[in-house]
Amino acid sequence: MSAQTESWPRPHRLTVHDYYRMAEVGLLSPGDRTELIEGEIIDMPPIGSEHASVVTLLTRRLMRAVDDSVEVRVQLPVRFMPRSEPQPDFALVRHRADAYRHEHPTAKDVLLLIEVSDSTLRYDLEDKARLYAKHGIQEYWVVDLVNSRVVRHRAPGRAQYGHRDDVASGAVSLPTLGTEISLAGLF
Repeated sequence: MSAQTESWPRPHRLTVHDYYRMAEVGLLSPGDRTELIEGEIIDMPPIGSEHASVVTLLTRRLMRAVDDSVEVRVQLPVRFMPRSEPQPDFALVRHRADAYRHEHPTAKDVLLLIEVSDSTLRYDLEDKARLYAKHGIQEYWVVDLVNSRVVRHRAPGRAQYGHRDDVASGAVSLPTLGTEISLAGLF
C-alpha cells in the first residue's frame, strides 16, 4: 500500500470564512448554538438555569473587578485563525476604543478565558484546554459546577497547559489584572 492511499479518508476542515458563509446562506440559523473548533462545527447544549445564574453572578463580579483597560465579553466569539472561533462564557480582553466593532478579538487580545461548565465538563477540561493552550491563551478557567471548583490553567504550551490547579472556596486571583474574584455563592 502506498503512502498516498494510507492518508485517506481524511476529514474536511472548515475555515472561519466557510463557517460564516454557511450562516450567510442559511445552513446555520441565527438561533443555532454552535462553535467552530479546529474546523469542526460543534453543537452546544442549551443553557440551563444554574449555568445562567453563575454567568450572571460572574458578569457582575468581573465587571466590578477590572478597570477600563479590560473589556469583559460575555458569550461572544474569539477568533483563532484559520479554523476556530469558540464562544467562551467570558473573554477578558484588552480594551479597544472601537470595542472590536470590525473584528473579533484574537488570542493576542485575550487576558483570560472562562468557561462555566456542567454538561460539557470533559470537553472544557480537555478539548478547550488544548485549543486555548495551543493558541497561547495565558490563563483559562473552568468553573466546574459538577464538582464545585474553579480549575485554573496557566503556562500554555503547544498542546497543553504547564500548570493546573483547583480552587474550591475563597477567591481566585487574577494575577495579570492584580485583582481577585470571590467564589461565594457560585456553588
